[in-house]
This record gives sequence, structure tokens and C-alpha cells, in this order.
Amino acid sequence: MDNLFASIPDAAAEELFETLLQRPGLRIERILSFGQSSPPGFWYEQASAEWVLLIQGSAELHFDGEQIPRQLKAGDYFFIPPMVRHRVTQTSTNPPAIWLAIHFDDAPDA
Repeated sequence: MDNLFASIPDAAAEELFETLLQRPGLRIERILSFGQSSPPGFWYEQASAEWVLLIQGSAELHFDGEQIPRQLKAGDYFFIPPMVRHRVTQTSTNPPAIWLAIHFDDAPDA
């Protein structure tokens, strides 16, 4: 047993990614953000689907093709289908943003 709020530093120069559980076709990770954002011009475009929950803090998430980034607060969650371009434009510093991300193969139902 462990706790999502355990071992959180006061700050970090880069986002911290910690795999909590990994199985074939599944990865659950905790992401700690301390004011970081995606580099200019960088877009995530992942082969797997992702379900994300912002547990603490705030953030902005920008999807390619949308004019305005989505404002996220603690408790907000969303599904990102495979190959959908997105980027993080802002994360809070106090408190740091704590994310729970579930990456999985998004195979159609048989």
C-alpha cells in the first residue's frame, strides 16, 4: 500500500513521472508538475489512449484545433483518444499539480 500524496518534493526543475502499476497494455502513473508546461511547438501524440485526473492544483490543457486551452481544476478528468495532439500550457506551483494518468490500449470491443 502507498499514498498518492506521499514523497512530494516542494519543487522540481522538471515534471516527475512515477509508474504506479504496469501490465501489458496498461500503465498507471502519478505525474507531479511544479509550474512546468510543454516546450514551445511540442505536442503529445501518443499511440495509446489516456484517461487523466487532476487530483490537486490547476492546469491548462490545449488540444490541437481548439482555439483556447481548457482550464482544469482539482477533480477534473478527461479521456484523450490515441493520436490526439495535445499539450500542457500551464500547471500550478503552489500547490503543485498532481495528476493520475492511465494509459491503455484502446482496442474496439469484440
